[in-house]
Amino acid sequence: MPALPFLSALSGLSLNSLTILSFCKTPELRTPSHLLVLSLALADSGISLNAFVAATSSLLRRWPYGSEGCQAHGFQGFATALASICSSAAIAWGRYHHYCTRSRLDWNTAVSLVFFVWLSSTFWAALPLLGWGHYDYEPLGTCCTLDYSRVDRNFTSFLFTMAFFNFLLPLFITVTSYRLMEQKLGKTGRPPVNTILPARTLMLAWGPYALLYLYATFADVTSISPKLQMVPALIAKMVPTVNAINYALGSEMVHRGIWQCLSPQRRERDREQ
Repeated sequence: MPALPFLSALSGLSLNSLTILSFCKTPELRTPSHLLVLSLALADSGISLNAFVAATSSLLRRWPYGSEGCQAHGFQGFATALASICSSAAIAWGRYHHYCTRSRLDWNTAVSLVFFVWLSSTFWAALPLLGWGHYDYEPLGTCCTLDYSRVDRNFTSFLFTMAFFNFLLPLFITVTSYRLMEQKLGKTGRPPVNTILPARTLMLAWGPYALLYLYATFADVTSISPKLQMVPALIAKMVPTVNAINYALGSEMVHRGIWQCLSPQRRERDREQ
């Protein structure tokens, strides 16, 4: 049913749009550390837009945008998904750097991190367009993603290389950064940020995709029903909402910035004070 993708896309796009708007409207949020959160919000907004297209196609019960549209949809969805994963890892590293080294994250480092995240994500997403890997229709034929039905050397080499640099490595950075924060800050009190949810979100949201692709390299993926193969995609489409709640609404400063954007009168009172 397309209702769930529509709802998850709507909630993810709405919450992340508020995060982006608050960054643009609230001067206090224009800091290097919040630039990393902005990068994540932009990536998650892209995932939600991709989900809207997929949900529309589900209503039509077909893909209406042709082969070139399929390639564009696959590229955009893959690039923003990778950017979301890597932005989460960058935030984890930035928080460790801020809270455990007691040295502020500067603009040069933050801008370099964001630039690297998007350059790397675009690079890996473009490779299937150039012949290493391939984009094709998902089992129900209503959206496009990496084609894991072609179990050959080309797919296997791309999958394992891509998964190492864009899933395992970011997951390692995220888990290690928050664990070190817990060890260092747990002795003096409760860590100022949630150190459990970000790593769990990465594992639970993108792990099913990784397991499906891994299964496809060793077994006949057609033995899994098409609807069951779509479960990892449905789970991943909920990531923008979870990330917005954790990184934006979970931050007092971002939360305040969002309320200021929603309440012009409150913003005027804050300026007068």
